[in-house]
Amino acid sequence: MMNTIEIAIITFLALLPISNPFATVPLFLSLTKGHTKEWSQQQALKASLFMAAILLTFLWSGAILIEFFGISIPAIRVAGGLIILKVGFEMLNPSKTDEISDEAKKEAKKMDDISFSPLAMPSLSGPGSISVVISMAAGSDNLAGYSAISLGILGVVFIAWLSMKSAPIIARFLGVTGLDALTRIMGFMLICIAFQFVLDGLGGYLGSASFLVPIIESLEQLQN
Repeated sequence: MMNTIEIAIITFLALLPISNPFATVPLFLSLTKGHTKEWSQQQALKASLFMAAILLTFLWSGAILIEFFGISIPAIRVAGGLIILKVGFEMLNPSKTDEISDEAKKEAKKMDDISFSPLAMPSLSGPGSISVVISMAAGSDNLAGYSAISLGILGVVFIAWLSMKSAPIIARFLGVTGLDALTRIMGFMLICIAFQFVLDGLGGYLGSASFLVPIIESLEQLQN
């Protein structure tokens, strides 16, 4: 049984690559260009708070959703793994994908508030991040576990806020090439995490062997 610190660290390490706050730096700089530093910092803080609210909501309501729709934990892990796998492959080829289109960026620049969309959603807490959170929630059945996962989420939120707050410094230090390389590294880590999610899900599914019950019953009926 893992303790609270271990669960928090695992959540942090699983969520950080897919949220990838560093990849949000160019988007943040583009959308805040021409605005005051005070406004930009305010948007960074609000986006981080929205990110926390979104992920924590899915964490604490995940069990209810899973039970309501009758979804098994192995199915959650396999589905989440496939979503994360897709995101990981896209991050390995960042030049071929653009989560936020040029048209969307132009529209966002006209908005008085960009903290929720497109910063918090879908940039920082998109389907991949939500899949990780729900998958982690599916493997926990007590308050201590949920609290530990929440701690891991807040750790990533803090990194996201720090990245946006220090966006100009990060951009100068890493440059376009550095950010691109970092995104590719995160993409590779995501692919590894995704495969582990899928393998864990398949292991749980095959281990229960519940899918064999209808087949066995059908064979018995044929014999009778």
